[in-house]
Amino acid sequence: MQYLVNVIFDRSDSGTAEEAVAIDAFNDRLRAGGHWVFAGGLADPSASTVVDGRGDEPVFSDGPFAETKEWAAGFWIIEAPDLDVALSLMADGSKACNRRLEIRPLLTG
Repeated sequence: MQYLVNVIFDRSDSGTAEEAVAIDAFNDRLRAGGHWVFAGGLADPSASTVVDGRGDEPVFSDGPFAETKEWAAGFWIIEAPDLDVALSLMADGSKACNRRLEIRPLLTG
């Protein structure tokens, strides 16, 4: 099963040099264990554009789509046999990036 892991933070900086080293090591561990699918950092929500194509014409507006004090600053998509394994892995991921994480199963088919 695949999981989306949102990195929750209140700034869009890339973190400290120490956090970068810890994240790289954690990513290597995910790869070695066959859990790695994809990961990336995200720009500040103010750089986003919201698209609403539900009407006759699409409406484009500057983001963010919701006002909030924290947002997804980055993400992982991981592969794990079940939620317990995903939670165990991402407890280490939270420690590595020094951020809170939200883990959500991806829906299939």
